[in-house]
Amino acid sequence: MANVAFLGLGVMGYPMAGHLAKAGHSVTVYNRTTAKAEKWVEEFGGHFGKIPADAVKGADFVMSCVGNDDDLRQVCLGENGALAAMSDGTVFVDHTTVSAKVTREMYDHADARQISFVDAPVSGGQAGAENGALSIMCGGDDGAYARIEPVIEAYGKICKLMGPSGAGQLTKMVNQICIAGLLQGLSEGLHFAEKAGLDAKAVVDVIQGGAAGSWQMVNRHATMMDDEFNHGFAVDWMRKDLGICLSTADENGASLPGTAMIDQYYKDIQNMGGGRWDTSSLIKRLRAM
Repeated sequence: MANVAFLGLGVMGYPMAGHLAKAGHSVTVYNRTTAKAEKWVEEFGGHFGKIPADAVKGADFVMSCVGNDDDLRQVCLGENGALAAMSDGTVFVDHTTVSAKVTREMYDHADARQISFVDAPVSGGQAGAENGALSIMCGGDDGAYARIEPVIEAYGKICKLMGPSGAGQLTKMVNQICIAGLLQGLSEGLHFAEKAGLDAKAVVDVIQGGAAGSWQMVNRHATMMDDEFNHGFAVDWMRKDLGICLSTADENGASLPGTAMIDQYYKDIQNMGGGRWDTSSLIKRLRAM
């Protein structure tokens, strides 16, 4: 068992930190809104720090799950940032979906302080975090990964080192590119079924076990048909992630015409007031046309 700090208690971080506590680790949490940290301690025990630097003191491992590149820089390098307060030889594990550029920047800052930095974005959404069944894709040094793997397995269904620093984030970009295409295809298929006068749920029962099947089809088709989108991964977050994908593609020469198009479809959803709707809400755009 280890001393662990967890920075960021959003819809993902809150249950992930909870799984660490349930696994028997000594957990100290930090959240920008202190009331959320106090609530977590009431539920799971442990301690909380009012600033990142306080939360990470004495920690063997520090995990973060915040919002974006700037949030990560702030929690790591800000006036009360974590890296300056961490001990030599500790490991920082970032579960935020951010750019590979900021990941490598944080890796260099950590390395200068003899701290290991592993980028470890996750897939599986809120349900995966709550059930401890996330897919975790990592980038960093072999030795650091070997140390963190048995710890992050508390909330991971699968964990894999994908390569050096930034490789985890690049893999997460592939994940988001694929999800965007799957959801647009599923939205069009269900919309077509509606217009054709078919029982769309019966259609899914027939096709989900074949070549068209996907996690999104199995887990989202019913709520899509019922016009329910108050769950799961929000459109605002997806647009942030797709922006990272498109920016990185400009740098490495990848062609992402479908992703660029679907990103604009999500912009349409935002303009409809659906920034906090689940990403499967792409079907609402088709119904409104």
